[in-house]
Amino acid sequence: MLKVLSLLIFCTAFVSANDESIKKIFENYKIDGTLIITDLNSDKLYLHNSKRADTRFSPASTFKIAHTLILLNENIIKSQDEIIKWDKVKRAYDLWNKDQTLATAVANSCVWCFKRFSKKVSKETYLDYLKKFNYGNKIIGDDKSNFWLDSSLKISTFEQIDFLKKIYTQNLPILEKNISMLKDILTIQKDTNFQIKAKSGWDGQIGWYVGYVKTKKEIYFFALNADIKKEQLNYRKQIVYEALKIKNIIDFK
Repeated sequence: MLKVLSLLIFCTAFVSANDESIKKIFENYKIDGTLIITDLNSDKLYLHNSKRADTRFSPASTFKIAHTLILLNENIIKSQDEIIKWDKVKRAYDLWNKDQTLATAVANSCVWCFKRFSKKVSKETYLDYLKKFNYGNKIIGDDKSNFWLDSSLKISTFEQIDFLKKIYTQNLPILEKNISMLKDILTIQKDTNFQIKAKSGWDGQIGWYVGYVKTKKEIYFFALNADIKKEQLNYRKQIVYEALKIKNIIDFK
């Protein structure tokens, strides 16, 4: 059923399924994974490893995209600059060991920040938003403070793309100002010719890099999912950028 839905979503005029040039990038990095690059209307689709693209995995920190919308819409946090006080507990990553804002919590994938927020959101509220977003398998499990990391919640690469398109077109039951704030938070690169909005994720084994690039003429959405070790974390972004360059979508200097 998931495969059928994916094909319906990506019924395209131009499809490069199991794209050879993108496959070569993965081979060069010696990484097993999938990558989808597509424009807004799915008139163009570049796809590597369609079988994996249709398989659901834990979203890990890419769920912070949806999580941020939920928190803003529920007024649990009101702006991207609102201070989140550090509890003085030393954690594995130095970037986590200080006060955060919503913007830095997303950028730094601050797990303790979002676990703290999760205490203020009921399980029923989470489930309601997952249903409204049509987000993956829509399952939370027993622990509402960890479901995006413990493989209760799962999403496919195709579904990540679909969700990103809903955000861009503001086709979600979320206040426009909150979607705009999220888009600002996700901005990682911007100049006169293009802007990129993206979020990474990693659960210790599976890595994600999802987002979209907007040029003067077009917008392309991308989602990478791959088997990633800690020392390979930079590969996620590098593979996506190389693929965007090969497809002449953008020229990264």
